Amino acid sequence: MTGLELLEKYPLSATLIREWFLEKMLDSLNTASISDEFKDMMRASGIENDKIATLIDVNPRMLLDVFDDNKIIIETFLYPDDTFTIKIGSQATTQSWTTRKEAELFAIDAAFEILENQLIPKENNNED
Repeated sequence: MTGLELLEKYPLSATLIREWFLEKMLDSLNTASISDEFKDMMRASGIENDKIATLIDVNPRMLLDVFDDNKIIIETFLYPDDTFTIKIGSQATTQSWTTRKEAELFAIDAAFEILENQLIPKENNNED
């Protein structure tokens, strides 16, 4: 799946990821020359899915920190035949890929679903 397809399929994960990226971006702007009002304006306007989707498609590895923060640990292994495989938490796959990026795209897809499932109960608990 493309980054945009993932963000559209998993809306709770998409919201969390957009907020995570925005906060990281704002943290990088922590200088005296950037006002709190500007940061608040950035938070209010947010980041659109298509911008995050492009980043995901180009470099899926950047999401590893997001998943780490949510206790979804992705490990990549190199087989002796120079192919790559993935383990997500305690779940390993028997599949292999010729490039690390292909393996990571598979892992990101699976991790989105895991994250979405983790977020669903949290959302329901907040409605009470």
